[in-house]
Amino acid sequence: MLILTYLAVGAFAGLLAGLFGIGGGMVIVPVLVITFESLGFSNDVLTHMAVATSLASIVFTSLSSVRTHHQKKAVDWSIVKMLSLGILVGAVLGVLTADSLSGAGLQIVIGISALMMAAQMGLGLKPKPTRSLPGPVGLGSAGAGIGWASALFGIGGGSLTVPFLTWCNHPMQRSVATAAACGFPIALVGALSNMAVGWSNPLLPQESIGYVYWPALLGIVITSVPCARLGAKLAHRLSAEKLKRLFAIMLVFVAVKFLTANL
Repeated sequence: MLILTYLAVGAFAGLLAGLFGIGGGMVIVPVLVITFESLGFSNDVLTHMAVATSLASIVFTSLSSVRTHHQKKAVDWSIVKMLSLGILVGAVLGVLTADSLSGAGLQIVIGISALMMAAQMGLGLKPKPTRSLPGPVGLGSAGAGIGWASALFGIGGGSLTVPFLTWCNHPMQRSVATAAACGFPIALVGALSNMAVGWSNPLLPQESIGYVYWPALLGIVITSVPCARLGAKLAHRLSAEKLKRLFAIMLVFVAVKFLTANL
């Protein structure tokens, strides 16, 4: 019966992710938090489980995206390589940061990030392209920051990598494709690190390996990819601006839930 719950979670997360045109992490994390709460999991670990399971699901769902972009020759692999050097370090630090926070503290951090993303999407805030791409050291440093924040919030990093690359006057289409390729190492390192740091936590349910909860991961992977395609088709029937505002409103509700739950 529980697997049906996680299939539904994956379908819902995939549909919304495809509909709103953004990586599923900001959808999957709050949905899993609510699901884990209903199952009676410990408040001390359920948010960490949601973040870790989200990252693990992105490992699988990002592969098809990267393959599609690569076939279209839109991925700048040299940039991916330099960003990934920093991402590997940043993602591990992000997981360690999350592990050092209480469940309530992590929810507050995610709530604040959801509010910031809501403002960015709802108001159309984005940096103006005023500079060129930095060298290897600059890209590595940017990758470390992107990896840290992405692993902390349980997202694939596209919402951070794309604005950074476009700020550096990189073409939008290639920025999106390159960000998709960067999402894989973020998710992989983040998921493996979460397995390691949560390995001996006695509060975790039996079906967990570290903070990654396998029943939820299985359900999400099975249903999120096809439902994301359905959501993407539905998205073409609505204006881009309406979609962004709708997603911004949803993020505000997510932020309010996380922030008020810990007052």
